[in-house]
Amino acid sequence: MGWAALGRRAGGGSRPPVSPLLSLSIASLAGSFTLAILCILTLTLTLATLAHAEDIFEEGKSDKEILDNLLLSTRYDKRLLPPVQDADFCCGMRQPSDVASLTNQSTPTPRNPNQNKNINNNFMPHENLRTHLRGTLTVNVSVLLLSLASPDESSLKYEVEFLLQQQWYDPRLRYSNRSSYEFLNAIHHHNDIWLPDTYFIMHGDFKDPLIPVHFALRIYRNGTVNYLMRRHLILSCQGRLNIFPFDDPMCSFAIESISYEQTAITYVWKNDEGTLRTSPSLTTLNAYLIQNRTIPCPIKASWRGNYSCLKVDLIFTRDRAFYFTTVFIPGIILVTSSFITFWLEWNAVPARVMIGVTTMLNFFTTSNGFRSTLPVVSNLTAMNVWDGVCMCFIYASLLEFVCVNYVGRKRPLHNVVYRPGENPVTQKREGGGATVPGGGGGAPNEIVTCTNCGPNPCTHTATNGCAAEVRKKEPPHPIRVAKTIDVIARITFPTAYAVFLIFFFIHYKGFS
Repeated sequence: MGWAALGRRAGGGSRPPVSPLLSLSIASLAGSFTLAILCILTLTLTLATLAHAEDIFEEGKSDKEILDNLLLSTRYDKRLLPPVQDADFCCGMRQPSDVASLTNQSTPTPRNPNQNKNINNNFMPHENLRTHLRGTLTVNVSVLLLSLASPDESSLKYEVEFLLQQQWYDPRLRYSNRSSYEFLNAIHHHNDIWLPDTYFIMHGDFKDPLIPVHFALRIYRNGTVNYLMRRHLILSCQGRLNIFPFDDPMCSFAIESISYEQTAITYVWKNDEGTLRTSPSLTTLNAYLIQNRTIPCPIKASWRGNYSCLKVDLIFTRDRAFYFTTVFIPGIILVTSSFITFWLEWNAVPARVMIGVTTMLNFFTTSNGFRSTLPVVSNLTAMNVWDGVCMCFIYASLLEFVCVNYVGRKRPLHNVVYRPGENPVTQKREGGGATVPGGGGGAPNEIVTCTNCGPNPCTHTATNGCAAEVRKKEPPHPIRVAKTIDVIARITFPTAYAVFLIFFFIHYKGFS
């Protein structure tokens, strides 16, 4: 007897052995229960992860957290254009045969028809997008003028400061309406977001470099991206210098995509605006804007015809009052001052010389100082005509005085004596007796015309006893000739100058 027998007695009898089938069933049940628990835990973890992903857009989350989630490399790639979602081109396009149903636009056939076999009808990650079937991205553009300036009135360079706004739709950047943000400030994420490669053509120079504080970047709930840049350009303008200062310079600049053709990106003016918007606090300096327009680039103005291009034309005018007060009116005063010499005595040499020389020197000084600021051109300009004609009038008045003084100092012929206020008369040199006008009263050797010599009048000396004599007309005295030249100049010079002024202003103003 041992311990085994004692145990059997204590148990009151013997226990039947356990069946192997029952042991296997219990083990299977335990494994299934463990697997169910693992599945529940996995599902719970997945739901928690999804809830956390949705929670990223909940109220209280910062725009940085939202943007960090939107710009994950697994769902966003800035190297790709935003997918176009419209009635014809949609990010859900799956088969090449879908293109045949599009009637409004045409796209090239895909290079690899099998590359999108696993695409579903939902929004696709960027790595599954068929970008060559995506359509054309529209970028809305608007310009707000801030300031205009020019170095001086005669310059053809204008400084323009403006805000350039570009707006497009990127469905990859949509976020939940449960967020408290109407838009996300993405200025610090600008290196991670796709932006149009807008390039300025036909402008001139940039005034200052583009730095981060000079632009703004906003992303709205529906995926609309608003990109605002401040630009300061020095525009090289086109003016008609042949009619300066009556020309209206036109300054132009254009924007174009540097790498995307028109089939990929199209620039349009926002709301089809035909003119630029101006800031209420627009400031100007020597820049008088009279008209502006926004148009698509003409073919001849575009560098490359297969790229979308928008053009801005700014039309300025000159300050007419400035040129009248600094150029034209002083020139008219100097020219008319030179005409004063015609009313002075023919022998007033100091006064007439001083007026003629002084007016000429003053006009040379004024015109040369003004012309030094004008651009040099090879053709004849309005300012050249003005300076040349005015100098000719001043110089002609000086030459008129020289002629008058020369004629007045000439020796009179036939002993003609000049008496102020009377006609030239003759004076008897021999004996000192003055002649008496009329027949029979002349000097003994004076030749007269007689009317009593027969049917034909004859000439003979005054001592032949002719009853009716007519004195022969003698040449005028040089002083009388000099005074007559002054009288004629008093009328012809002002009249000719007035005709020139009328023709000049009507002719050149008509070209502007």
